[in-house]
Amino acid sequence: MGNNFKTALLLAGMTVFLVLVGQALGGQNGALMAFMLAAVMNFFAYFFSDKLAIFSSGAQPVSREELPRVYQIVERLCAKTGLPMPKIFVIPTGSPNAFATGRNPQHASVAVTAGILDLLSDEEMEGVLAHELGHVRNRDILISSVAATFAGAVTILARMAGYAAMFGGGGGDRGRDREGGALGALFMMILAPIAALLIQMAVSRSREYQADATGAHFTGNPGALASALAKMESYARRVPLQSSPATAHMYIIQPLLGGITFGSLFSTHPPTAERIARLTGMHPGGY
Repeated sequence: MGNNFKTALLLAGMTVFLVLVGQALGGQNGALMAFMLAAVMNFFAYFFSDKLAIFSSGAQPVSREELPRVYQIVERLCAKTGLPMPKIFVIPTGSPNAFATGRNPQHASVAVTAGILDLLSDEEMEGVLAHELGHVRNRDILISSVAATFAGAVTILARMAGYAAMFGGGGGDRGRDREGGALGALFMMILAPIAALLIQMAVSRSREYQADATGAHFTGNPGALASALAKMESYARRVPLQSSPATAHMYIIQPLLGGITFGSLFSTHPPTAERIARLTGMHPGGY
């Protein structure tokens, strides 16, 4: 119920935010158009945000015959926890990472990168997959997917409005009005993506700790997940994952770009060292 309430609050909050952005950029007509856009987006975000996340990552579905190792681990964990079997996807990149998405456990998907398959041992892979199933069990995959959808939409909306205002042309008083509008649009181009990142940060930082703890409880082996996090963090700095900032918060390790985190001032993940410290401080049997 807690995460369902958070999801509803996020949908309502982002609706208000989009209306305010629309009003700032286009007055009453802009606010009305933004409200209509928000209504469509609320429907889309609830039912289709997981598919958008999968599509934007470039993930491809794989069968049990194609990836028996991952299927065996996930099937074992699902049997142990009572969770439904999620759909399994592989992202064709050498950077090690993974994420889960879906609106509920019955419509969940887990995606792993090709790079993680060769990097981790079976115990470490189990720790990572248990972490992702922890997101499913904690029912925070919907709010994560919704945040990704809105973050991307807000960024695109601000950029489109900014470009339209700056290159609209004109002269005289109307030209000065457009100049003022262009400055306002430029401000929104800067502010809107930051607001989207702040929303992602608020949504995801605590949920990573929770998923770590839940995954460690599932396996009874928190050290394996800690080891996997350390390996992935180190390797990802050498082979960065090319990911959209709108979906960066969904991954188990914050995607890197050229060794620099997306929006380092607005990190969507808690420090990996702190996550490892918490895991290694657990008892061998979990909580």
